Amino acid sequence: MAARTYIQDLCHQLRMPAMARDAERRATEAVRQETAPLDYLIGLLETEIEERNDRRVGRLVKDAGFPIVKTLEGFDFTKAPHLPEGRIRELATCAYLAKAEPILFLGDPGTGKTHLATALGVEAARQGHLVRFTTAGRLVTELTEARDARELGRVVARYERTDLLVLDELAYLPLSAIDAELLFRVLGERHERRSIIVTTNLPFAEWTTVFPDPRLCRAVVDRLTHRANIIDTGKKSIRYTDTLEQTTRRKERAKAETASKP
Repeated sequence: MAARTYIQDLCHQLRMPAMARDAERRATEAVRQETAPLDYLIGLLETEIEERNDRRVGRLVKDAGFPIVKTLEGFDFTKAPHLPEGRIRELATCAYLAKAEPILFLGDPGTGKTHLATALGVEAARQGHLVRFTTAGRLVTELTEARDARELGRVVARYERTDLLVLDELAYLPLSAIDAELLFRVLGERHERRSIIVTTNLPFAEWTTVFPDPRLCRAVVDRLTHRANIIDTGKKSIRYTDTLEQTTRRKERAKAETASKP
């Protein structure tokens, strides 16, 4: 008992909670299985490292600010057969991050843009990258408040250091000239340095309705499309299709229940 308590105390001092928890159990198993002492130690250390990695990934995913954590495992590609599943899964390897390549999801509402963008962001966090999720509107508000507080440089620098910026709902709402310039500053700082994932429901030809200055609009499109992975999610709403299917199933169940009544 004294040895167990002392080992747990030492592990807590070293901040190794997994070893403190598993030391005695693994020692019992090692004796029963006649495991070599060094193999027993290796097993304990591997458990500690694995749990530390899991906790770090958990923090990275939480700190990214995803409104809802979504994954590729949770995306039903059978409902969107037009999507390039192989290409999207290849992007999930995060090789594009080393090349600072952008990813653009273009399509109508409900076609899976935010789900896929979030899923790639979650995968990047799982692989140890610093990720930040925000909408274009929220980013502009943050930048405006930072400018008014004379902290714009610090906020822009923070976004520049982020390994991956997931920018949702770009070009959904018109921007003022000042707002567009603030947004362009973040995009410009990341260009060819860090990757960005963007979702939008507007084709590039219509972005002039959002960015009032045509030259600035061209500059934004130029930076976002340079060496970009562009994926068109189409026009058919997956959410709408799901709603129709659920409604049909409810009607069929109700009809079957009515028919079964005497």
